[in-house]
Amino acid sequence: MSELIRKQVTDARALMDKAIDHAEGELQKIRAGKANAGMLDDIVVDYYGNPTPLNQVGSVNTPDARTIVIQPWEKSLLPAIEKAIMEANLGVNPQNDGVIIRINVPPLTEERRRDLVKKAKAEAETGKVAIRNIRKDANEKIRRLKSEGVSEDEMKTGEHEVQKLTDTYIQKVDQLSDAKEKDIMTV
Repeated sequence: MSELIRKQVTDARALMDKAIDHAEGELQKIRAGKANAGMLDDIVVDYYGNPTPLNQVGSVNTPDARTIVIQPWEKSLLPAIEKAIMEANLGVNPQNDGVIIRINVPPLTEERRRDLVKKAKAEAETGKVAIRNIRKDANEKIRRLKSEGVSEDEMKTGEHEVQKLTDTYIQKVDQLSDAKEKDIMTV
């Protein structure tokens, strides 16, 4: 395989790794009935006029499977944190005791679990589409190498390598999706 084609395959692999990381991150955001500090990763608190991620204004812990505890660095931030959690519309009610904020994560109903599985499958499908688009772009780049003297056989070999990568990464997305579905459906 020529160096030009090897570079295209390597670039495609790097992009597919990023697509897997993104899909994994999106799947982790879907709550599975258990308390998870990651549920609050997207929450931004108004910190003296500056939008600041929650994990930068306090510590977020999960003392048990149904509770998240937020200990702000400054007590004056308690109302702002509470407001940010309410506005995030996570389906949880923060309880402010003047020192910490406690969030009790309610157990999921069967219907809600099915909805979350659908959401997880949609995220997985988005990841697969991204990987297929990377394959398409890599194959187009490989075909354009013909003008640089790359033979038909080398182009076919490159496209075959990209297809093998695609199959591997699609399988990884399926594994992530299956694991998340199992996690959501476990009571």
